[in-house]
Amino acid sequence: MTRAEYHKKVQLAVHTRHTKWAPFWAVVRAFGKGKRTHPSELTKHRRHWRRTKLKVLPRRTPKSHLG
Repeated sequence: MTRAEYHKKVQLAVHTRHTKWAPFWAVVRAFGKGKRTHPSELTKHRRHWRRTKLKVLPRRTPKSHLG
């Protein structure tokens, strides 16, 4: 795996964690015991695989033939 491919893989792994899900106990902690809300209301990064694309590109590398 080249360095550029590795950078792209790392960026995709970071964005994988940016989903719209939160643990179920976070809702109780944030809103209280009687409130029933979806865990996605707590997360900042909302992303969908079809709606928004990531546009992650490999890092630019200098051209080797220019010296």
